[in-house]
Amino acid sequence: MTTGLDVQSCSRCDNPATIHQIYSGQHLCGMHLSQSIRKRVSKALRTQLVLPSNARDEEGNPSVILVCISGGKDSAVLLDMLVRIVGDRRDIELVCGCVDEGIDGYRSPSMECARELAGKHGLRFETIAYPELGFERMDEVVKWMPLIGENHREARGMKSCSYCGVFRRQGLNALAERIGAKWMALGHNLDDMAQSVLMNLQKGEMERIIRLAPHTDFPLEGLAPRIVPLRWIPEREIHAYAMGAKLPFHHEDCPHAPGALRQKHRAHIAEMEAQNPGTMHGLLHSMDAIRALWASTENPPESWKQGQARPCTNCGEPTSQPICQACLFKEWLKEAM
Repeated sequence: MTTGLDVQSCSRCDNPATIHQIYSGQHLCGMHLSQSIRKRVSKALRTQLVLPSNARDEEGNPSVILVCISGGKDSAVLLDMLVRIVGDRRDIELVCGCVDEGIDGYRSPSMECARELAGKHGLRFETIAYPELGFERMDEVVKWMPLIGENHREARGMKSCSYCGVFRRQGLNALAERIGAKWMALGHNLDDMAQSVLMNLQKGEMERIIRLAPHTDFPLEGLAPRIVPLRWIPEREIHAYAMGAKLPFHHEDCPHAPGALRQKHRAHIAEMEAQNPGTMHGLLHSMDAIRALWASTENPPESWKQGQARPCTNCGEPTSQPICQACLFKEWLKEAM
């Protein structure tokens, strides 16, 4: 039924709906959207985060989950859900971590939102900046990208997100090591996951699909396993939940993001989802099927074996190549500067 203002009623009650799940056909009010998200996140957590009845270590300390928050809506909902689902367990400690990439006008306000969110839940808040890792601030990296492209053919056309993503991953790894995290929780939503799958399929990089989180069944040696509890939740539902729950989050996009390959795939997938609801779920199911096939194959193709991590010969960080991308990028920057 509809009201005089043509507002659709919730499919589960008589309250006005706040969102339409096109892929399920349901209209949901704020309360039932919250219940739906929590149910799916709880199911994902049971699969990805296999906890014993007592997760304390041999010295009696709680096992630490590094919750990677950036100040955006996704990580805000991630933390909110983890606090609701496992926050009461005394054998688990949630620690919030944020990487400062060095982007003027963007990172400072978003980091304040992240700090506010951690404080709201009374959780420890840890940060790390690119210079602490031996990387340049991203604003500085962007200045030198044209020259790097002139010096190295493989860098031509590369966007800032390619550099930042690599540096940021190492930042999160360093935070996890610093606090002794047993797991690392990321705020990737369904849209993010579908984009990653499509990007890697387009380039024929099956080994990268195998290395995508969650890492519960496919751990990478030397890294805290990454879990992605929001992987089945569409971005628009996360945004609606964050707004309804009045979670503090930064609304602006990164100023260096326009033109990135992921942004193009974001538009493609949004169009496919609008025309064929359930497309994003299908891409994620495809990812899981590929990983299951790889795990069950006695002699996987040589290219798939590249997904196995090894220590970087330079810094020791896990990588699929002899020298990790972070060290390669640092060398390019050193040459350019």
